[in-house]
Amino acid sequence: MPTDLTSQYTYAKGAVNRKRIKNLSNWLLNQCGVKEYTVSILLVDDKKICQLNNQYRQKNQPTNVLSFPFAEGADRSLLSLPVRELGDIVISVDTAFRESIEYRQNFHDRIAWLLIHGLLHLLGYDHEKSTEQAQKMSDKENELLNKLHFHRRTMMTKLAINVDHVATIRQARGINEPDPVAAAAICELAGASGIVVHLREDRRHMQDRDIYLLRQTVKTTLNLEMGANKEIIKIALDLKPDIVTLVPENRQELTTEGGLDVISQKKKIAKVIDKMEKRGIPVSIFSDPDPRQLKAVSEIGATFVELHTGRYCEAASEDALEHEFQLIATAAEEAHQLGLRVFAGHGLDYQNTAPIAALDMIEELSIGHAIISRAVFTGLDQAVKEMAAIINQASLSF
Repeated sequence: MPTDLTSQYTYAKGAVNRKRIKNLSNWLLNQCGVKEYTVSILLVDDKKICQLNNQYRQKNQPTNVLSFPFAEGADRSLLSLPVRELGDIVISVDTAFRESIEYRQNFHDRIAWLLIHGLLHLLGYDHEKSTEQAQKMSDKENELLNKLHFHRRTMMTKLAINVDHVATIRQARGINEPDPVAAAAICELAGASGIVVHLREDRRHMQDRDIYLLRQTVKTTLNLEMGANKEIIKIALDLKPDIVTLVPENRQELTTEGGLDVISQKKKIAKVIDKMEKRGIPVSIFSDPDPRQLKAVSEIGATFVELHTGRYCEAASEDALEHEFQLIATAAEEAHQLGLRVFAGHGLDYQNTAPIAALDMIEELSIGHAIISRAVFTGLDQAVKEMAAIINQASLSF
């Protein structure tokens, strides 16, 4: 691999997304025209980088980043070897944290700048040589940062609203209101980028009438969640929604409890995807953030994967929350590398959505219960606008 990443940082490990740093490094190597070279990155604390600074620069203090070009100080016999190695970049996570606060930057944005700065030193840039060299290096840093910003945020994260719970309220009384079709229209007018509905085999909330009317009235995208059973497959092929999301379905569950186990039923799911594709319907798979499942999702030909965020939302401690977040962050990167487009959802609310919305590879979040619940107090229009504002702000600030 072009990037070798080692972490000796022992505090708040979950705060550092190692997969993200490796992907960024590989992207930078490509942008700088040296993708065939390798680079080694070492993450340390202030104490360690202070030792290195003292040993190699005679400065007894921590710094943010140090670069050690491979050719510099190497035995001449090594230079003749067919090794394409740029060198080492050492980053102090402690200093990066402090500087992100001082400069009012997101932590990973600060890491990105330090990585760019360190890489340019390996490529021969040196701001300490002269004013002219400093300006040249600064210009290159800004060029790469601008490209990175565009690369990350060509599009804002979208908000799709699941209106199933509007139908749940209606079905509780067995009458005609509230109408999920009308609710979907309000959501779109308030800024939703899509409408999500789950037509269950037991018809506990959404009814056939609802989804056929929604197909006629939704102006954004209609995402039909469904189990892979014959009756619902037939309806989906007739309805032709914009997207179909395959989910596990259990009559005893109150809501979908986990991702679809694709590994154990690859042939069955692949056949459903083939049927949908023949009707021009792209398929998304609702999946746990498990690399094995993601690989299977890619292999059977799905276009999208929706990462299950339930365990993240239900985490009972800060450590558990951080662990689940890192699983989702890593899964989003891995799914993207597999060629899948990435959505996420389940259990997201007004307190926990922002970190997920800030993840670069996630295009869309599917949120329902939290918005419908808030709508009881604020109105549906306002509830949608408040969630959209959270997602937009997270997308811009990360």
